[in-house]
Formats: sequence, C-alpha cells, structure tokens
Amino acid sequence: MAGSGNRGGATTVHVAEHRAVGTATRPSDSIWALVRISIGWVFLWAFLDKTFGWGFNTPADRAWIGGASPTTGYLKGTVRKPLGAVFSPLAGHAWADWLFMLGLLGTGAALVLGVGLRLAAALGGLLLLLMWAAELPPEHNPFMDYRLVYALVMVGLAMVNAGDTLGIGRWWGNTALVRRHPFLK
Repeated sequence: MAGSGNRGGATTVHVAEHRAVGTATRPSDSIWALVRISIGWVFLWAFLDKTFGWGFNTPADRAWIGGASPTTGYLKGTVRKPLGAVFSPLAGHAWADWLFMLGLLGTGAALVLGVGLRLAAALGGLLLLLMWAAELPPEHNPFMDYRLVYALVMVGLAMVNAGDTLGIGRWWGNTALVRRHPFLK
C-alpha cells in the first residue's frame, strides 16, 4: 500500500513526501496559497498606489513620493468618529506615515512571498485592527468589516503554513535565522 496514498500510514508518508519537496498535497493548499497571495497583493497595491499616486485610489498630486502624507486623508476623515480624537491628531506625522507605509509593504511582501507569516499576521493584523478602530462603527455593519476578516484570514494562513505552497515559506523556515527565531516563520 505504500505510495497509494489512500490507506493507513501510507497517506501520512505520501503527504510527508510531497510536503518535503514543496508541492501541494491537497487542492486546498493551492487555494490557501492563492488567498495568501491575493491579500498580499491588496497590501502591496495600497503601498504602490499611495507611494506613486497611480490614480487608482491616490491621485498623482497626493503621492507619498511627491511629499504628500499617506495618512492624512484617512485619519483626518475619522474626526467625527467615536475614536476620532485618538486617530485624527496622528494624521500627517512623518513617523505615522513611515509606520503605515512600512506596514503595507512588509505585510504585502511577506504574504506574496510566503515568508514570515506569523509576523505578518501579527503586525498586519494590528494595522488592520487600528484601521478598523479608526472607522468605528463600520459603514455597513455594527462592528464587522473586511479589515477584521482579513486579519482573521491572515492568522489562519500562518497557522496552516500557507507560505509553503506557491511561496518560499518552506525554504525560509529552514534558514538558520528562523530556526533561531521561530517567530519569524
């Protein structure tokens, strides 16, 4: 039965062999990898559009590279929200701009590449949670919106090692750096 992949311990060996060479063993592995890459692209695109002002969400005259603040529009818009007194004063500060943009870039790159998913889930999730809190209450629901859903999905992606399929997560996890510091997995 070894190699048949459908009885007893043979399935475990079969799965282990496939995982060792970095191939997907189930269709769901590929789906989760595509979800990971898609959410990563959402973060990367936000970074690129805000940096260069490509006109999708950020006009050219509001590009970060041209001196505009990527946090000003969003955070100033929270002034009439319940937590506006906390978030609105942060708008336009260089440290807030840099943290926000590095959060977008780092989370996006980690998800697309499939590396550091634990850290990306924690820090990207924190970024999303703060954005959610700044918008409370969400426009179309008393409390739930896509930011919370993305944060939960990112935690799930880290838990199932979604970076091992269609990503370099397996290689990354075997580096000396990650073996010494497992939170970087």
